[in-house]
Amino acid sequence: MKISLKQKKLNSGKISLYIEYYKGSKKDENGREIHNREFEYLSKQIGYLIIDPKNASEKKENKEKIELAENIVAIRKTEFLQGKFGIVDREKSKIKLFDYFEILKENRSSYLSNYATWKSVKRYLDQYFHPSITLAELTVESVSGFKRFLDVDAITKHGLPLKHGSKYGYFNRFRATLKQAYEEGYLTNPKLLKIKSFEQKESQREYLTSEELQVLASTECKYSILKKAFLFSCLTGLRWSDIYKLTWNEVRDENNEHRIFFTQQKTDDLEYMYINNQARELLGERKIGNSRVFVNLNYGSATNTELLRWCMKAGITKHITFHCARHTAATLLLEAGADLYTVMKVLGHKDIRTTQIYAKIVDKKLKEASSLLPTLNLEL
Repeated sequence: MKISLKQKKLNSGKISLYIEYYKGSKKDENGREIHNREFEYLSKQIGYLIIDPKNASEKKENKEKIELAENIVAIRKTEFLQGKFGIVDREKSKIKLFDYFEILKENRSSYLSNYATWKSVKRYLDQYFHPSITLAELTVESVSGFKRFLDVDAITKHGLPLKHGSKYGYFNRFRATLKQAYEEGYLTNPKLLKIKSFEQKESQREYLTSEELQVLASTECKYSILKKAFLFSCLTGLRWSDIYKLTWNEVRDENNEHRIFFTQQKTDDLEYMYINNQARELLGERKIGNSRVFVNLNYGSATNTELLRWCMKAGITKHITFHCARHTAATLLLEAGADLYTVMKVLGHKDIRTTQIYAKIVDKKLKEASSLLPTLNLEL
């Protein structure tokens, strides 16, 4: 690439200075040569040159602006060479991978479930990389090696291999870290950004049937607040993060109807939702002020473990997490005859293709149900 300082005479009677980035040329289908150029205009940084300066002061001003523009061009050339040859700023090259990741984790983990995922990524980074490694020392081999580690060797706290969805989510967050570091000049090797993530597969969405949900509702749970919150999610489709932060001023009781107005933690969109009488009963008596509805509801391994125990007590052997309540709400709505668009709005999805996954679950159940019909001895 060729980086050059150029001038352009304007109708206003001034001269604009700009940088031309010439990236070569190619011929189109008609044999015509097409040049690839990009431009950076410098008027905001240095202003304009005076055409035909009349005195020493104007000549000096023009000279200083040209010198400044030439210095900017020199900087741009240096930046290009740093990227091309992997040269890193000496100060930036000293920052450790773990220190940088920690900063990013705190900045991007705005809600609990996401924070837990970033913490998990950090745990696997600790297992694979040496604590002293800097961002500048990362190579294609080491990044690809971390991907292989997640795929083959990494195990959960319970000693199980990572599920495909976890591998996909963890490596994507690591790639997001590399991309941010590259944009901020801590990395200069663009090949690190070209390492592909895991293929995204349609994951198994565990959910409860209406019969299982009824049994679970009749079964005692050690933490009553967990039971209320989980059943509320099954009846509304709300995420854990939105239930956790739900406050009484977001709950509206008007004319025998109940609605909640809330900002989705994941999308930051303002939403409202009608809830039925049973869902409203799970919230309990209204409290004054802006206090949380589900007080003492906590996120952690103890909560997840108790949720599984509660399900086992009810005779449910599926691996149920809190997020399965959301899958349950979607499936039950579709089975009851709700259309995809309505379910999409209830779940707060941006893309109906996400909601269509639940329609496939219902279709599968309908297909299975057809095989339950008796075989008739037909005499026509």
